[in-house]
Amino acid sequence: MIKNFLDKTVKDINFTSPHGSYEGKVRHVYDDSHGNKLLVTTDRLTAFDRQITTVPFKGQILTQLSRWWFENTKDICPNHVIDYPDPRVVVCKNLKMLPVELVVRGYLAGSTGTSILTMYKKGERNMYGATFPDGMVDNQKLEPPLITPTTKAAVGDHDAPLSAKQIVEEGILPADAWEQVSAYALALFARGQEVAAKAGLILADTKYEFGFDENGVLTLGDEIHTPDSSRYWMADSYEERVQAGEAPITLDKDQVRRWVVARCDPYKDNIPDIPDALRVATADVYIDVYEKITGQKFEFPDEGNDPEKSMLQILEKIINNGHPVGMSEAN
Repeated sequence: MIKNFLDKTVKDINFTSPHGSYEGKVRHVYDDSHGNKLLVTTDRLTAFDRQITTVPFKGQILTQLSRWWFENTKDICPNHVIDYPDPRVVVCKNLKMLPVELVVRGYLAGSTGTSILTMYKKGERNMYGATFPDGMVDNQKLEPPLITPTTKAAVGDHDAPLSAKQIVEEGILPADAWEQVSAYALALFARGQEVAAKAGLILADTKYEFGFDENGVLTLGDEIHTPDSSRYWMADSYEERVQAGEAPITLDKDQVRRWVVARCDPYKDNIPDIPDALRVATADVYIDVYEKITGQKFEFPDEGNDPEKSMLQILEKIINNGHPVGMSEAN
């Protein structure tokens, strides 16, 4: 059934807000007349600082899975959510975002240039302010989990590794703000690993983005614990596969990253077209993670529905017509 939606994915959104707008790697962000922002998630899949392909339902799943996680972590820290007027759209607070991304890693894993496994294989042993011993193996568990912050690069640029010492000494964040955001990130990651374990998964690593709201409160934004921002593995086969020198069975977009890395240097070469079969398999992974984590069946949209038209109608209603949103989902 997924293959029927391969030509119905949302890659771009032809809409401009008179109050301001911004296009990110995956999301289009619009300002409304009430001082809020609307985050519209496309089906674009990005890796290696590039837009690579589209995956059916990806935008819907990222939005709805984040919704579930936001609602189930609001006891840990405040988040930016105000309302959900469409399965792909979240109305949220206009945060002053921190200039760093926080990646919390529980395992020696990854394939990007800033991942600790990639750097470790190049012989680096001092990374992100931490020292790693010789003799570690791919995908080995870290004790305790490590925060690996990076700069937030523009589309097409590369993120750069940072250490906690750099962040404070270079004035990127005050010491108290760094301590608070670090505590939030580790607590969120612990909750994420706990929930994942109950679902038969391992949350190996994940990315968080924070900002300050209008009252100066440190607030979680963007997305949380999705297959885009996180690396999920199947738990039951992890030990056996690592001992055999094999990669864990992954439930995230890493299968696309690995496919690309096996065929080219993704930072220098043209990336080959992603096969439809891999796009379908990736969509199936996103659906599987959603269902395992939430315990809910994914509801396929009507094949006759035009998701881009639906979102344009929502944007027109809220932004151009000044239609206020509800506050039923506010935290």
